[in-house]
Amino acid sequence: MTLTATRPEPATSISPTGRQLWLRSRWFLLFAVLLLLVGLLVAGLGGSPQYPPLDPRSPDRDGARAVVHLLENQGLTTRTVDTEEALAAALAEPGSTVVLPEPDLLSLTQLRRLAQVRRGSDSRLVLISPEAPSLSVFAPGITVATTPGGIPKSAGSTGVPAECRLPEAVLAGHAELGGLLYQPGADDTGCYPRSGGYPLVRHTDPGFRELVVLGSGRLLSNERLAEDGNAALGLSLLGSHRQLVWYLPDYTAPASGAPARAQRTLTDYIPEGWSWAGLQLALAAMLAAFWRGRRLGPVVTENLPAVVRASETTEGRARLYQRARARGRAADALRQATRHRLAPVLGVPLTAGEADPVALCAAVADRCGHNAAEVHELLYGTPPTDDAALVRFIDALDALERQVRQP
Repeated sequence: MTLTATRPEPATSISPTGRQLWLRSRWFLLFAVLLLLVGLLVAGLGGSPQYPPLDPRSPDRDGARAVVHLLENQGLTTRTVDTEEALAAALAEPGSTVVLPEPDLLSLTQLRRLAQVRRGSDSRLVLISPEAPSLSVFAPGITVATTPGGIPKSAGSTGVPAECRLPEAVLAGHAELGGLLYQPGADDTGCYPRSGGYPLVRHTDPGFRELVVLGSGRLLSNERLAEDGNAALGLSLLGSHRQLVWYLPDYTAPASGAPARAQRTLTDYIPEGWSWAGLQLALAAMLAAFWRGRRLGPVVTENLPAVVRASETTEGRARLYQRARARGRAADALRQATRHRLAPVLGVPLTAGEADPVALCAAVADRCGHNAAEVHELLYGTPPTDDAALVRFIDALDALERQVRQP
């Protein structure tokens, strides 16, 4: 085979075009966009803070942000506390109103410690939805109204008249008080009577320390604040002093003296449903990999669309080698083909598709009478450095093969 300098033909690129790339990758891009949109949606929905009911920071329907905002506009100072120590300090401050929602969520030990705090003069403590344990600690004279069977009484939140002399209730008139009903003590004031009980009870100690018990905080919520006299009653009960303190504890934290919980890891913050979703995605990925990687069956021979002569294929590859100046690659291909043809003729076995270099060179030298080193240089030596050297190298290979076949 001779390499001749011929006019290069236009190269045919096997690289995919832009249209082919788009057709291949469009579904993957669509899936990536959908996955991104779902991630943004989940992040947007999960990014909003979750507040408990009657949280003064919450703009939700059951939050209490509206009443606190109105009190702040009237010049009242409001703040929140989230520890038992801060709550005890707030109770000891004179001239303050402290709101304690759902006190029964605290332990009995915590309630007793708070009840032992000497409250400041001219102060008010508002208990929302307290039950028997909290009342027995803070106001033993007030009890939960019960039915003859011992079941606590409760009432709906429809508006009813105050029917008492409490100034705040008289000013508000009808209000949507409901929830638990209570029986006031001898010196206590009960308002908005319903079914033999009162959803609002006020108890006053010496030193003008007041205790207000509400059967429900519904009247303070953003949703119901504008109904009936709820706003007037809520603003009067919470805004009678110069500062308002709202207790927002972490009820999930261990109480004082209780063993601390183990530190939470990253997996503790992943919702349980996402674990199943991840398992399903992994299973879908495995099925997709099995589908894409399935065997295509045996090879089926097909007629070529065009018959190409071997000489044209050889010339085409030679032109490619010449254009790329791949003299070493061309020389290696010619040497390998020559070795594969000479080995069977000389009886040298092919191991892993290649003959042993020492045995092959020795056999060629013995057959033709050449030096083994020269034969080794020709069959395994360095590649030619230019086209002329490549032509001489090819002639030498042809001559060697003819001598081996016809010694």
